[in-house]
Amino acid sequence: MADLFPNLALGFSVALTLENLMYCFLGVFLGTLIGVLPGIGPLATMSMLLPLTFVLPPVAALIMLAGIYYGSDYGGSTTAILVNLPGEGSSVVTLLEGHPMAQQGRAGPALAIAAIGSFFAGCVGTLLIALLGPPLANVALKFNSPEYFALMLMALVCASVVGSGSLLKSLGMVVVGLLIGIVGTDVNSGRLRFTFGVPELSDGIGIAVIAMGVFGLAEIVRNLSGPEMTQTILKGRIKGLMPRWQDLKTSFGPMLRGTSIGAVFGPLPGLGGTMSAFTSYMVEKKIAKDPSRFGKGAIEGIAGPESANNACAQTTFIPMLTLGIPPSASMALMLGAMMIQGIIPGPQVMTSRPDLFWGLIASMWIGNLMLVLLNLPLIGIWVKLLQVPYRLLFPIIMSFMAIGVYSLSTTGVDVLLMAFFGFAAYALAKLGCSFPQVILAMVLGPAMEENLRRSLQLSDGDPSVFFTRPVSGTIMIATGILLLLFIVPALRRRPRKDSAFGGEAQV
Repeated sequence: MADLFPNLALGFSVALTLENLMYCFLGVFLGTLIGVLPGIGPLATMSMLLPLTFVLPPVAALIMLAGIYYGSDYGGSTTAILVNLPGEGSSVVTLLEGHPMAQQGRAGPALAIAAIGSFFAGCVGTLLIALLGPPLANVALKFNSPEYFALMLMALVCASVVGSGSLLKSLGMVVVGLLIGIVGTDVNSGRLRFTFGVPELSDGIGIAVIAMGVFGLAEIVRNLSGPEMTQTILKGRIKGLMPRWQDLKTSFGPMLRGTSIGAVFGPLPGLGGTMSAFTSYMVEKKIAKDPSRFGKGAIEGIAGPESANNACAQTTFIPMLTLGIPPSASMALMLGAMMIQGIIPGPQVMTSRPDLFWGLIASMWIGNLMLVLLNLPLIGIWVKLLQVPYRLLFPIIMSFMAIGVYSLSTTGVDVLLMAFFGFAAYALAKLGCSFPQVILAMVLGPAMEENLRRSLQLSDGDPSVFFTRPVSGTIMIATGILLLLFIVPALRRRPRKDSAFGGEAQV
């Protein structure tokens, strides 16, 4: 705790440089933009920009990607309130109360409360990263290979059991991700694995290629193959952005409760912003003196979920930064960006690259302030963007994706791989499969293999090493119990047919 203020001073000295401020603004601007426009999403955008991180400094690259991630939550509420469409999956709860308020002529206060709640929760969530990050990293530094393998296995199981759709299909997607992750040259034996005689695969398949195919191309095909979204944009000029004192007073409690819920849900694999927003909404409706107001423009139904959503977006960074384990697909892409820069994720980042760790944290406070200034005064611009037909956007998106993938290796193999995985993901989505688990498993797979081999080498090939050590044994047993609790009921019932695309709740 004594080092907190010197570390934050270091972070702000890094984040407030002109270059990092520029990339922070670019990130939150793009995040707001893709949050406002339905059908794109932060995963596709972060995937498209992953190739750009090759030429950016590590701190600037991560600041930009982080801004896209938490900035999309701000933009999603704008679409939900004004158009009655969730710009982001996590904003689906906001439209339940936000659009009725807009129809009553109170779109301004609804947007303001959403922005204020998001800003408050974002600041609190960032503070929690600063407070909890160092002690968690110190604990993680004492972990050895068995503990890391057990943690990664638990993360993949949690992501599968909490995700949408069939549990067996989610576990199948984890296996697919693990197989993709081991494509290339075995670093221990030097043998080629699953390259099928293609020399370009000897170095493995890049995360940007998979992510752009699964989350970018597949999403475009899905949107184009379905009926075009009809957007009924609220007519008239939005007046009176400042909420009344009574609105602020009514919203304060829900903001606190929503922030607490989101802060708890964020670090847990597979839950994400959508789950935290729904939980906050149900809590507010349950404790309300007059629950009949909900669905008709209750401002608590905006303040709580938006706070939960954004607090979750911030605290999701905790396990990624301190343990090197991403709890969501977006964090897996962040982890991929770190590896692209040659940075080994994990607790050692705090000591080896304090400028990156604390600079990223400081940039989140700055980014949240930028988002308030972007979302309220410029609301007219975002409304105009909603009128752009999707059929005019997808050629531009496709061009960026193709250029980005080709720039990775300057060969057409990566472009073909992106197309293959994109159309394969679209086809599998029709069968009810979800894909964030693929990215998580692909990123964690090589690290899991390395820790598995190291653990078995240290124990002379005895697999009981994972159960005889107190920490790893506890994690492995908990993982087994969790899997049994979900897989037995899943085998007894028919799988649900849920969409494979959407928000972080599907991880």
